[in-house]
Amino acid sequence: MIRLENIHLAYTAGDRTIPVLEDASLEIGSGESLAIMGPSGSGKTSLLLVMTGLESPDSGSIVFDDTPLDTLSSDARADLRRDRIGIVFQNFHLIPSLSACENVALPMDIAGERGARDHAASLLDRVGLGHRKDHYPNAMSGGERQRVAIARALIQRPSLVVADEPTGNLDNQTGDTIADLLFELNQENDATLVLVTHDPSLAGRCQRRVRLHEGQLHPAEQYDV
Repeated sequence: MIRLENIHLAYTAGDRTIPVLEDASLEIGSGESLAIMGPSGSGKTSLLLVMTGLESPDSGSIVFDDTPLDTLSSDARADLRRDRIGIVFQNFHLIPSLSACENVALPMDIAGERGARDHAASLLDRVGLGHRKDHYPNAMSGGERQRVAIARALIQRPSLVVADEPTGNLDNQTGDTIADLLFELNQENDATLVLVTHDPSLAGRCQRRVRLHEGQLHPAEQYDV
């Protein structure tokens, strides 16, 4: 499904260059579940941005389902994300002027597909927010906004779901429900699932775990997790 080869990425801050990814390589199989672990600031979110074409590396290649991302225009990468990739960001990226249902339905609306609101309402039911579908983000708690963001990421039945700390803002019971939903999608639709997490129990549910260390990816078993 995804192959990252020799990825280098650095950010510039004033006159300093801060390396983030250094010769990072990773292969993720179709239908696989993978946890990416590592300390805060190690570059895990940057890795997800590179993996989904939201960030371009300084060098190296990313291949998504046999298509090199660097051969696609920015519009084509956006279409790919809309149609085949579900992304759950830590800061949600919900649109304040849209209700929960409208936020979840947005990818289908943009694609001009029918039945968006019904499907969005069904997903909100699955994440326990059916009673909040007409509420706006500013009237919701952080945990509720997180669940709306997860429902939105799943609405297109993506072949790849990437989630940055998907249960980090949730209580244990709700977090378990959301994790169950993500793994159900992984199994039912043979969707590839990539999670960034600090939670060893969530990582333990994945088929494979890697740790980002000094800009490179290694089997997590080499480190204390």
